[in-house]
Amino acid sequence: MKFPSEPFKIKVVEPIRRTTREERDRLLREAGYNLFHVPAESVYVDLLTDSGTSAMSDRQWAGLMLGDESYAGSRNYYHLEETVQSIFGYKHVIPTHQGRMAENLLFSTIVKPGMCVPNNIHFDTTRANVEHQRAEALDLAIKEAYDPHCELPFKGNMDLHRLEETIHRVGRENIPLVMITITNNSGGGQPVSMENIRQTRLLLNRYRIPLFFDACRFAENCFFIKEREPAYANTPLLTIARELFSYGDGCTMSAKKDGLVNIGGFLSFNDDRWVQEITNMLILVEGFPTYGGLAGRDLEAMARGLEEALDEEYLRFRIGQVRYMGELLEGGGVPILKPIGGHAIYLNAKAFLPHIPLSQFPGQALAVTLYRDYGIRGVEIGTLMFGKKDPVTSRTIHPELELVRLAIPRRVYTNMQMTYVAESIIELHRRRELIRGLVLTHEAPALRHFTARFREFQESLQLQPITA
Repeated sequence: MKFPSEPFKIKVVEPIRRTTREERDRLLREAGYNLFHVPAESVYVDLLTDSGTSAMSDRQWAGLMLGDESYAGSRNYYHLEETVQSIFGYKHVIPTHQGRMAENLLFSTIVKPGMCVPNNIHFDTTRANVEHQRAEALDLAIKEAYDPHCELPFKGNMDLHRLEETIHRVGRENIPLVMITITNNSGGGQPVSMENIRQTRLLLNRYRIPLFFDACRFAENCFFIKEREPAYANTPLLTIARELFSYGDGCTMSAKKDGLVNIGGFLSFNDDRWVQEITNMLILVEGFPTYGGLAGRDLEAMARGLEEALDEEYLRFRIGQVRYMGELLEGGGVPILKPIGGHAIYLNAKAFLPHIPLSQFPGQALAVTLYRDYGIRGVEIGTLMFGKKDPVTSRTIHPELELVRLAIPRRVYTNMQMTYVAESIIELHRRRELIRGLVLTHEAPALRHFTARFREFQESLQLQPITA
């Protein structure tokens, strides 16, 4: 079967409120055309993010009832510690309320002003946490990562030549660690090969530089390794995960992705020298080290979710559902980033809206129109999220990719709803020339995409979409 059927039954349903185009148009105006400010109850299919939006299993819900809410030494912490050590293999396990706090704890401890942290491609919170320490967050993915048409199976790979050049240029002492994001979210949800991870480790060994993983979608990356690297075709996913993490010195984790929970994360590493400083900061801003800002029941759900995320039947359906929607779009002539990634479809906004200049935010304009006309919420990953001002000329430096990400929550939507999304986008693509750009009217100094506000460059003509 090309697209596997669901390996689960639906036990609880949540009604979705339908809205009209007029209502959605009003909400957009009130939100300053920022989809983060649109009420979720007014969204028909919400593909803003796959972070914290998964449906938990009956086993996870049962685990909530076993929550030990002791302030210190909760038994749920020890279950989480055991689970993380079993999969990831690192000595120290520090729970946090989500991944960005794990990043904050790590970078505020070991990154100093003027340093450089290379990554394949940093995601937004990772980059912001590095730059908050007045350090450089450097992207060093292979050049094919920036070609939306390239079908390379591991487009998330680190460019080892550029990485070694960077070490020589900035000095080994100015690189506190190197990160690899698996899968590479900002590059289209593309996986990193085991061979590339192994070679990165060998390179860093020569310079005694630690390697960390942004591991939030580690299970999906392991599935791609099994599927695309012949040597791992018959290897269990847990074995693949253990080998992958054996090449690292630690990881940050947002369990809101491949932990299959609605809140939670952790920082895990081997270095005994960092423990005291990191836990001191944790106690100051998050909580005691055995709960890290979470209830005991959330720790239990996270431990169980990490185990479930490596179930091969679940991952086959999960990645198959993403492919199903992507291939519908590709068959309808919609330009998408290829190959299709693990957790999301990325619309190529440059090719979708060639008549809108980058200065008018074509990715954001596409995301806004998709919501207004069909009730589908995605997120821009392009000029708004990653554009920067040149400090000398004050001109905007545009990222190489201008995308709209449609992140599919885990175990939430049916294939019929994915079909609705695909058909809506195909219809919108046929009349794409009617979409107009946006003018930025407010921005924050960091992570501006969360709070930015816009006005329409020119009012779009009234269209006649199907009503969601």
